[in-house]
Amino acid sequence: MGKLLLTCLWALGITFGPGCARVRVEAPKDPIKVDISMRLDIYQHLEKTIDKIEDMVSPNADPAPSAFGKQSLLNVILPSAAYAADAVSDPEIEGAVQRRKNRFAQITALLKKGTAGENRAGLLELRRSASGAEKEIIKEENSDRMVIYMKLAARNGVAVEEIEKLYAKRLQESLPPGAPVEVFDLDQGAYVWRIK
Repeated sequence: MGKLLLTCLWALGITFGPGCARVRVEAPKDPIKVDISMRLDIYQHLEKTIDKIEDMVSPNADPAPSAFGKQSLLNVILPSAAYAADAVSDPEIEGAVQRRKNRFAQITALLKKGTAGENRAGLLELRRSASGAEKEIIKEENSDRMVIYMKLAARNGVAVEEIEKLYAKRLQESLPPGAPVEVFDLDQGAYVWRIK
């Protein structure tokens, strides 16, 4: 019985012994490099899409929403242009864009009066007392913006908050003078409301 046990242990040692290697982990001599080009590429596409949508909302934009998904030579030469066109070809986004375009003048007036302001999440926020109709316009505008934000987030695999940040930046840049805007104040270390 003793010889059989020794023979079994010896066989196990031969079979499994060489497989038990020691692993030594060392820090690399060169710095670790991370390729972030994919993330940047997504944000570049998102910024182009946001620009395309906002150009359509403004009164100087091409009024043909049905041309969203059409191919053009520009789309072949610049794939990001094709990506932006595809992103806004969603019927829900098209509807939200058209409704926003229809109320663009009313929103601009509310911003100029200081009744509403652009907050850090890319949404309108009531800043002064307003009529029921003005409150309803702000509510509808925010609802349509959220449709766009959620669709873009789902399509690009990013959080809605990321879309809100990108959109807030774009919307705040295009605000008329005198409009309230929520910005980060480095001195205070917090977001504050300012007049553009």
